Amino acid sequence: MRFRTDPQRYIRGSIAPVVTPFTDDGRLDLDGLSRLICWQLESGSHGISLGGSTGEPSAQSVAERIEAMDAAAGLIADRAPFLPGTGSAKLDETLELTAHARQAGADAALVITPYYARPTQEGLYQWYATVAAGTPDLPILVYNVPSRTAVDIAPETVARLRARHPNIVGVKETTRDFEHFSRVLHAAGRDTIILSGIELLCLPLLALGGSGFVSATANIAPAATAAMYDHWVRGDHDEARDLHYGLHPLVDLTFTETNPAPVKWVLHRAGLLGSARVLPPLAPLSDTGQLRVQTLLKEGSSVLNAPVSELA
Repeated sequence: MRFRTDPQRYIRGSIAPVVTPFTDDGRLDLDGLSRLICWQLESGSHGISLGGSTGEPSAQSVAERIEAMDAAAGLIADRAPFLPGTGSAKLDETLELTAHARQAGADAALVITPYYARPTQEGLYQWYATVAAGTPDLPILVYNVPSRTAVDIAPETVARLRARHPNIVGVKETTRDFEHFSRVLHAAGRDTIILSGIELLCLPLLALGGSGFVSATANIAPAATAAMYDHWVRGDHDEARDLHYGLHPLVDLTFTETNPAPVKWVLHRAGLLGSARVLPPLAPLSDTGQLRVQTLLKEGSSVLNAPVSELA
Protein backbone atom coordinates (compact mmCIF):
# COMPACT_ATOMS: atom_id res chain seq x y z
CA MET A 1 0.00 0.00 0.00
CA ARG A 2 2.89 2.37 0.65
CA PHE A 3 3.76 2.37 -3.07
CA ARG A 4 0.22 3.34 -4.11
CA THR A 5 0.75 7.09 -3.94
CA ASP A 6 3.45 7.26 -6.64
CA PRO A 7 2.94 4.40 -9.10
CA GLN A 8 5.10 5.92 -11.85
CA ARG A 9 8.05 5.82 -9.47
CA TYR A 10 7.52 2.44 -7.87
CA ILE A 11 5.77 0.19 -10.40
CA ARG A 12 8.81 -0.71 -12.46
CA GLY A 13 11.16 -3.55 -13.21
CA SER A 14 10.28 -7.24 -12.98
CA ILE A 15 6.81 -7.68 -11.52
CA ALA A 16 6.68 -11.45 -11.03
CA PRO A 17 3.27 -12.99 -11.89
CA VAL A 18 3.40 -15.83 -9.39
CA VAL A 19 1.36 -18.96 -10.00
CA THR A 20 -1.49 -19.73 -7.63
CA PRO A 21 -0.52 -22.98 -5.86
CA PHE A 22 -3.10 -25.66 -5.12
CA THR A 23 -3.04 -28.90 -3.21
CA ASP A 24 -3.67 -32.18 -5.00
CA ASP A 25 -7.37 -31.90 -4.17
CA GLY A 26 -7.62 -28.36 -5.60
CA ARG A 27 -7.53 -26.26 -2.41
CA LEU A 28 -5.42 -23.12 -2.12
CA ASP A 29 -1.93 -23.96 -0.86
CA LEU A 30 -0.96 -21.06 1.41
CA ASP A 31 2.34 -22.67 2.43
CA GLY A 32 3.33 -22.95 -1.21
CA LEU A 33 2.30 -19.34 -1.84
CA SER A 34 4.47 -18.21 1.06
CA ARG A 35 7.49 -20.08 -0.31
CA LEU A 36 7.00 -18.62 -3.77
CA ILE A 37 6.63 -15.02 -2.62
CA CYS A 38 9.60 -15.21 -0.25
CA TRP A 39 11.76 -16.74 -3.00
CA GLN A 40 10.73 -14.04 -5.45
CA LEU A 41 11.59 -11.22 -3.07
CA GLU A 42 14.88 -12.84 -2.03
CA SER A 43 15.75 -13.25 -5.72
CA GLY A 44 15.37 -9.53 -6.43
CA SER A 45 11.93 -9.26 -8.08
CA HIS A 46 10.76 -5.65 -8.01
CA GLY A 47 7.11 -6.46 -7.38
CA ILE A 48 4.57 -9.28 -7.15
CA SER A 49 1.40 -9.92 -9.10
CA LEU A 50 -1.14 -12.67 -8.42
CA GLY A 51 -4.31 -13.62 -10.21
CA GLY A 52 -3.39 -12.72 -13.78
CA SER A 53 -3.47 -15.34 -16.53
CA THR A 54 -0.63 -17.30 -14.91
CA GLY A 55 -2.69 -17.48 -11.71
CA GLU A 56 -5.66 -19.35 -13.27
CA PRO A 57 -8.28 -16.81 -12.12
CA SER A 58 -11.08 -17.94 -14.42
CA ALA A 59 -11.07 -21.37 -12.74
CA GLN A 60 -11.56 -19.89 -9.26
CA SER A 61 -14.52 -18.37 -7.44
CA VAL A 62 -14.43 -14.76 -6.30
CA ALA A 63 -14.06 -15.98 -2.71
CA GLU A 64 -11.06 -18.12 -3.63
CA ARG A 65 -9.41 -15.23 -5.45
CA ILE A 66 -9.97 -12.95 -2.46
CA GLU A 67 -8.48 -15.55 -0.10
CA ALA A 68 -5.35 -15.78 -2.24
CA MET A 69 -5.15 -11.99 -2.57
CA ASP A 70 -5.38 -11.47 1.19
CA ALA A 71 -2.73 -14.11 1.84
CA ALA A 72 -0.35 -12.57 -0.71
CA ALA A 73 -0.83 -9.05 0.65
CA GLY A 74 -0.01 -10.27 4.15
CA LEU A 75 3.07 -12.13 2.97
CA ILE A 76 4.42 -9.24 0.88
CA ALA A 77 3.77 -6.81 3.75
CA ASP A 78 4.85 -3.71 1.81
CA ARG A 79 8.27 -5.11 0.98
CA ALA A 80 7.53 -4.57 -2.72
CA PRO A 81 4.63 -3.32 -4.83
CA PHE A 82 1.68 -5.73 -5.00
CA LEU A 83 -0.41 -5.75 -8.20
CA PRO A 84 -3.18 -8.36 -8.02
CA GLY A 85 -5.27 -9.21 -11.05
CA THR A 86 -8.86 -8.23 -10.29
CA GLY A 87 -10.59 -8.53 -13.64
CA SER A 88 -13.39 -10.86 -14.68
CA ALA A 89 -15.83 -11.26 -17.55
CA LYS A 90 -18.49 -9.84 -15.20
CA LEU A 91 -18.52 -6.24 -14.07
CA ASP A 92 -19.91 -6.90 -10.59
CA GLU A 93 -17.13 -9.41 -9.90
CA THR A 94 -14.50 -7.02 -11.23
CA LEU A 95 -15.79 -4.23 -9.00
CA GLU A 96 -15.87 -6.51 -5.96
CA LEU A 97 -12.35 -7.84 -6.54
CA THR A 98 -10.89 -4.40 -7.25
CA ALA A 99 -12.50 -2.90 -4.16
CA HIS A 100 -11.11 -5.76 -2.10
CA ALA A 101 -7.65 -5.21 -3.55
CA ARG A 102 -7.79 -1.63 -2.29
CA GLN A 103 -8.90 -2.82 1.15
CA ALA A 104 -6.20 -5.49 1.26
CA GLY A 105 -3.49 -2.90 0.64
CA ALA A 106 -2.64 -3.52 -3.00
CA ASP A 107 -0.56 -0.85 -4.69
CA ALA A 108 -2.42 -1.13 -8.00
CA ALA A 109 -4.86 -3.48 -9.70
CA LEU A 110 -4.40 -5.23 -13.04
CA VAL A 111 -7.82 -5.35 -14.71
CA ILE A 112 -8.08 -7.62 -17.73
CA THR A 113 -10.22 -6.60 -20.69
CA PRO A 114 -13.56 -8.42 -20.36
CA TYR A 115 -13.25 -11.68 -22.24
CA TYR A 116 -15.65 -13.59 -24.48
CA ALA A 117 -18.10 -10.68 -25.04
CA ARG A 118 -15.83 -8.88 -27.53
CA PRO A 119 -16.97 -5.34 -26.60
CA THR A 120 -16.48 -2.30 -28.81
CA GLN A 121 -13.98 0.39 -27.88
CA GLU A 122 -16.84 2.38 -26.35
CA GLY A 123 -17.82 -0.65 -24.31
CA LEU A 124 -14.23 -0.98 -23.08
CA TYR A 125 -14.10 2.70 -22.22
CA GLN A 126 -17.30 2.50 -20.17
CA TRP A 127 -16.10 -0.68 -18.43
CA TYR A 128 -12.80 0.83 -17.29
CA ALA A 129 -14.40 4.19 -16.46
CA THR A 130 -16.77 2.37 -14.10
CA VAL A 131 -13.96 0.41 -12.46
CA ALA A 132 -11.83 3.55 -12.05
CA ALA A 133 -14.71 5.49 -10.51
CA GLY A 134 -15.36 2.66 -8.05
CA THR A 135 -11.88 2.90 -6.49
CA PRO A 136 -10.63 6.42 -7.30
CA ASP A 137 -7.64 6.22 -4.95
CA LEU A 138 -6.35 2.89 -6.29
CA PRO A 139 -4.10 2.95 -9.38
CA ILE A 140 -5.54 0.85 -12.21
CA LEU A 141 -3.58 -0.79 -15.00
CA VAL A 142 -5.48 -2.02 -18.02
CA TYR A 143 -4.48 -5.60 -18.81
CA ASN A 144 -4.56 -6.09 -22.57
CA VAL A 145 -4.16 -9.71 -23.67
CA PRO A 146 -6.05 -10.17 -26.95
CA SER A 147 -4.89 -13.78 -27.44
CA ARG A 148 -6.98 -14.76 -24.41
CA THR A 149 -9.83 -12.23 -24.51
CA ALA A 150 -10.47 -11.80 -28.27
CA VAL A 151 -10.48 -8.01 -27.87
CA ASP A 152 -7.67 -5.46 -28.22
CA ILE A 153 -7.96 -2.11 -26.44
CA ALA A 154 -6.88 0.66 -28.80
CA PRO A 155 -4.18 3.20 -27.91
CA GLU A 156 -6.76 5.96 -28.41
CA THR A 157 -9.06 4.33 -25.84
CA VAL A 158 -6.22 4.15 -23.34
CA ALA A 159 -5.46 7.82 -23.98
CA ARG A 160 -9.12 8.75 -23.44
CA LEU A 161 -9.23 6.81 -20.18
CA ARG A 162 -6.01 8.37 -18.92
CA ALA A 163 -7.23 11.86 -19.77
CA ARG A 164 -10.47 11.46 -17.82
CA HIS A 165 -9.52 9.11 -14.98
CA PRO A 166 -6.29 10.00 -13.15
CA ASN A 167 -6.11 6.64 -11.38
CA ILE A 168 -5.81 4.78 -14.69
CA VAL A 169 -2.04 4.91 -14.79
CA GLY A 170 -0.95 2.36 -17.36
CA VAL A 171 -1.28 -0.84 -19.33
CA LYS A 172 0.12 -4.33 -19.18
CA GLU A 173 0.47 -5.10 -22.89
CA THR A 174 0.46 -8.78 -23.78
CA THR A 175 0.55 -8.38 -27.53
CA ARG A 176 3.26 -9.33 -30.01
CA ASP A 177 2.48 -6.20 -32.04
CA PHE A 178 5.47 -4.18 -30.90
CA GLU A 179 4.21 -1.12 -32.77
CA HIS A 180 1.22 -1.15 -30.41
CA PHE A 181 3.49 -0.41 -27.41
CA SER A 182 4.85 2.70 -29.11
CA ARG A 183 1.42 3.92 -30.16
CA VAL A 184 0.09 3.62 -26.60
CA LEU A 185 2.97 5.70 -25.23
CA HIS A 186 2.55 8.25 -28.02
CA ALA A 187 -1.23 8.56 -27.64
CA ALA A 188 -1.57 8.26 -23.86
CA GLY A 189 1.60 10.06 -22.82
CA ARG A 190 5.11 8.89 -22.13
CA ASP A 191 4.43 8.97 -18.39
CA THR A 192 2.04 6.05 -18.94
CA ILE A 193 3.22 2.91 -17.16
CA ILE A 194 3.70 0.26 -19.84
CA LEU A 195 4.56 -3.27 -18.73
CA SER A 196 5.29 -6.02 -21.24
CA GLY A 197 3.54 -9.34 -20.80
CA ILE A 198 5.36 -10.87 -23.77
CA GLU A 199 8.60 -12.43 -22.55
CA LEU A 200 10.80 -11.71 -25.57
CA LEU A 201 9.61 -8.09 -25.74
CA CYS A 202 10.47 -7.32 -22.10
CA LEU A 203 13.91 -5.93 -22.86
CA PRO A 204 13.05 -4.19 -26.16
CA LEU A 205 10.18 -2.32 -24.49
CA LEU A 206 12.61 -0.60 -22.13
CA ALA A 207 14.25 1.10 -25.10
CA LEU A 208 10.89 2.75 -25.92
CA GLY A 209 10.46 4.03 -22.38
CA GLY A 210 8.55 1.11 -20.90
CA SER A 211 8.46 0.76 -17.13
CA GLY A 212 9.14 -2.96 -16.88
CA PHE A 213 7.49 -6.30 -17.42
CA VAL A 214 5.26 -9.02 -16.02
CA SER A 215 7.03 -12.11 -17.32
CA ALA A 216 5.79 -15.62 -16.51
CA THR A 217 9.40 -16.78 -16.87
CA ALA A 218 10.16 -14.96 -13.62
CA ASN A 219 8.44 -17.88 -11.89
CA ILE A 220 11.42 -20.10 -12.63
CA ALA A 221 14.25 -17.58 -13.16
CA PRO A 222 13.42 -14.60 -10.93
CA ALA A 223 16.99 -13.42 -10.34
CA ALA A 224 17.93 -13.27 -14.02
CA THR A 225 14.64 -11.65 -15.04
CA ALA A 226 15.06 -8.91 -12.43
CA ALA A 227 18.77 -8.47 -13.20
CA MET A 228 17.97 -7.91 -16.89
CA TYR A 229 16.03 -4.79 -15.89
CA ASP A 230 18.65 -3.68 -13.36
CA HIS A 231 21.45 -3.95 -15.93
CA TRP A 232 19.45 -1.98 -18.48
CA VAL A 233 18.68 0.97 -16.19
CA ARG A 234 22.33 1.10 -15.07
CA GLY A 235 23.42 1.33 -18.69
CA ASP A 236 24.92 -2.17 -18.77
CA HIS A 237 23.18 -2.96 -22.03
CA ASP A 238 25.42 -5.82 -23.14
CA GLU A 239 24.81 -7.61 -19.84
CA ALA A 240 21.08 -7.05 -20.17
CA ARG A 241 21.15 -8.50 -23.69
CA ASP A 242 23.12 -11.51 -22.48
CA LEU A 243 20.37 -12.27 -19.97
CA HIS A 244 17.66 -11.69 -22.60
CA TYR A 245 19.20 -14.35 -24.83
CA GLY A 246 20.05 -16.59 -21.89
CA LEU A 247 16.35 -16.62 -20.94
CA HIS A 248 15.24 -17.78 -24.42
CA PRO A 249 15.13 -21.53 -23.54
CA LEU A 250 13.16 -20.78 -20.37
CA VAL A 251 10.64 -18.73 -22.33
CA ASP A 252 10.15 -21.77 -24.57
CA LEU A 253 9.89 -23.95 -21.45
CA THR A 254 7.16 -21.74 -19.95
CA PHE A 255 4.97 -22.23 -23.01
CA THR A 256 5.83 -25.86 -23.84
CA GLU A 257 2.19 -26.49 -22.98
CA THR A 258 -0.42 -24.07 -21.68
CA ASN A 259 1.00 -21.81 -18.98
CA PRO A 260 1.23 -22.39 -16.00
CA ALA A 261 1.35 -26.21 -16.24
CA PRO A 262 5.07 -26.38 -17.22
CA VAL A 263 6.06 -23.80 -14.61
CA LYS A 264 4.18 -25.58 -11.84
CA TRP A 265 5.81 -28.88 -12.77
CA VAL A 266 9.25 -27.27 -12.44
CA LEU A 267 8.42 -25.54 -9.15
CA HIS A 268 7.05 -28.78 -7.72
CA ARG A 269 10.19 -30.70 -8.66
CA ALA A 270 12.32 -27.93 -7.12
CA GLY A 271 10.47 -28.29 -3.81
CA LEU A 272 8.84 -24.86 -3.92
CA LEU A 273 5.36 -26.32 -4.42
CA GLY A 274 3.83 -29.34 -2.75
CA SER A 275 1.86 -30.13 -5.91
CA ALA A 276 1.95 -29.30 -9.61
CA ARG A 277 -1.86 -29.19 -9.68
CA VAL A 278 -3.53 -27.00 -12.30
CA LEU A 279 -7.28 -26.46 -12.32
CA PRO A 280 -9.59 -27.66 -15.12
CA PRO A 281 -9.78 -27.09 -18.01
CA LEU A 282 -5.97 -27.11 -17.87
CA ALA A 283 -4.22 -30.47 -17.84
CA PRO A 284 -0.99 -31.50 -16.07
CA LEU A 285 2.20 -31.42 -18.08
CA SER A 286 2.30 -34.44 -20.38
CA ASP A 287 5.12 -37.00 -20.47
CA THR A 288 6.31 -35.54 -23.76
CA GLY A 289 6.16 -32.08 -22.24
CA GLN A 290 8.21 -33.19 -19.25
CA LEU A 291 11.01 -34.43 -21.49
CA ARG A 292 10.99 -31.18 -23.43
CA VAL A 293 11.05 -29.11 -20.21
CA GLN A 294 14.04 -31.09 -18.89
CA THR A 295 15.96 -30.37 -22.09
CA LEU A 296 15.13 -26.66 -21.93
CA LEU A 297 16.13 -26.45 -18.26
CA LYS A 298 19.59 -27.67 -19.23
CA GLU A 299 19.78 -25.19 -22.10
CA GLY A 300 18.82 -22.33 -19.79
CA SER A 301 20.88 -23.46 -16.81
CA SER A 302 23.21 -20.45 -16.91
CA VAL A 303 20.44 -18.06 -15.81
CA LEU A 304 18.72 -20.26 -13.21
CA ASN A 305 19.04 -19.67 -9.49
CA ALA A 306 18.56 -22.16 -6.63
CA PRO A 307 16.56 -24.24 -6.03
CA VAL A 308 15.46 -24.51 -9.69
CA SER A 309 19.08 -24.51 -10.86
CA GLU A 310 19.56 -27.82 -9.07
CA LEU A 311 17.23 -29.49 -11.60
CA ALA A 312 19.29 -28.55 -14.65
